Amino acid sequence: MTSGTIRVLIADDQMMVREGFSVLLGAMPDIEVVGEAVNGREAVDRVRELSPDVVLMDIRMPELNGIEATREIVAADGAAKVLVLTTFDLDEYVYQALRAGASGFLLKDASARQLADGVRVVASGEALLAPSVTRRLITEFSKLSEAPRLMPGAQAAYGDLTERETEVLVLIAQGLSNAEIAERLVVAESTIKTHVSRILVKLGLRDRTQAAVFAYEAKLVTPG
Repeated sequence: MTSGTIRVLIADDQMMVREGFSVLLGAMPDIEVVGEAVNGREAVDRVRELSPDVVLMDIRMPELNGIEATREIVAADGAAKVLVLTTFDLDEYVYQALRAGASGFLLKDASARQLADGVRVVASGEALLAPSVTRRLITEFSKLSEAPRLMPGAQAAYGDLTERETEVLVLIAQGLSNAEIAERLVVAESTIKTHVSRILVKLGLRDRTQAAVFAYEAKLVTPG
């Protein structure tokens, strides 16, 4: 393994999916597939053994589903980022996985380039939030009355955000990158990074994905 190589674990109960993604990612010079898992329980165990940077996680798996596996991985290992794989873009289980700590999601029919780019984005610490799809997904399910709110502590801490931090939070939920937010607000990108860090700390959230989910659930952003 060379320095800077992104270590990936593929968790899917379908052998053809695992093998296909392994071949596609293995062809990338900066990505190494370090292992596979056939169910959620094995995925959790393999993360502990292999310390991957990114886990490609199917949602519907036996023994332990991808949502619960994501929750355990996020709780146990802050370094591993989870990228959820799904067949349907409007999938309530994807929404639940994002709330559990997944850093984003990809459709299973993604191209080799989309797959590799998604792994790189998540490994870099950014959220894989395609605005057009994620906005529909989050708004569709956050409005369900039976959906529990994201982290009660985050809701309670919302009042601690400054006006500018709230503005940045809304733009995060709209899918803008740090560079795009900086351009929109006419400030340095480093300033936006500082705002994002403070938002996550104040709300007790893991990353930009959970920040976006929170913004929708708190009704800071409405369907557009």
